[in-house]
Amino acid sequence: MSSQILKVGLVQHANSNDLEQNTAKTVQGIRDAAKQGAKLVVLQELHRSLYFCQTEDTDLFDLAETIPGPSTSLYGALAKELDIVIVTSLFEKRATGLYHNTAVVLERDGTIAGKYRKMHIPDDPGFYEKFYFTPGDLGFTPIQTSVGKLGVLVCWDQWFPEAARLMAMAGAELLIYPTAIGWDPRDTQDEQVRQRDAWIISQRAHAVANGVPVISVNRVGQEQDPSSQSEGIQFWGNSFVAGPQGEMLVHASETQEQTLVVEIDQGRSESVRRIWPYLRDRRIDQYQDLCKIYRD
Repeated sequence: MSSQILKVGLVQHANSNDLEQNTAKTVQGIRDAAKQGAKLVVLQELHRSLYFCQTEDTDLFDLAETIPGPSTSLYGALAKELDIVIVTSLFEKRATGLYHNTAVVLERDGTIAGKYRKMHIPDDPGFYEKFYFTPGDLGFTPIQTSVGKLGVLVCWDQWFPEAARLMAMAGAELLIYPTAIGWDPRDTQDEQVRQRDAWIISQRAHAVANGVPVISVNRVGQEQDPSSQSEGIQFWGNSFVAGPQGEMLVHASETQEQTLVVEIDQGRSESVRRIWPYLRDRRIDQYQDLCKIYRD
């Protein structure tokens, strides 16, 4: 198969309560990736602020913004200046009292190519997202861009094979997961390793099962719980890109801020799918019960 090389940048950094400093880090990471030749740059989930979902606080809705809005203007202008596609992650204010966790794709001309509203919303200790985010209503629809058809999903979505499959079935050439995930510092080292490995394995499996590369970008650093009910979250980094057989193409640090650039051969998906034609052999006539919550 002929090669179709796409250089992809991943921007992994720590966050603080200084929104301007966070944005400056993100912008610098994008510029660094573009300087190394990246034509697609992916950012971590909710990169503008601290991960605010550790507590339920109505004042934090002030962090939300409209789309289009300040962030899409900023990153749209940057995409146009650098001639790249950017996948950003925003706390979207759709209307008063209606908010989403939304990924936005900025095209190389600065326009909004499309957006994806996070479909699976967690509600676990330290991750109280159901308080802030309404589940997405845009479905699992890839976004067409000048660098390919992007299957953009967000964080908790990465644990659901159905989401990855539906994106692939709609022609996604890449699966992309802006992420904010970390450990409870009180967990044992063994438990932390199991959680991190499960996270990586799950996403590499999506690459294998669908024959497409997966891009996952996480943050790093310790973020305190404002309520002091827990010891906060230690975000575990480990941003990575896996190829269509699950092979690791690049893998970031667990603790350090990094901007990584990696080459993805988009032509390999065609070759891999010819060898492992999972879509051909799916028994859709036997899958009706997948639309049930549970088979009682």
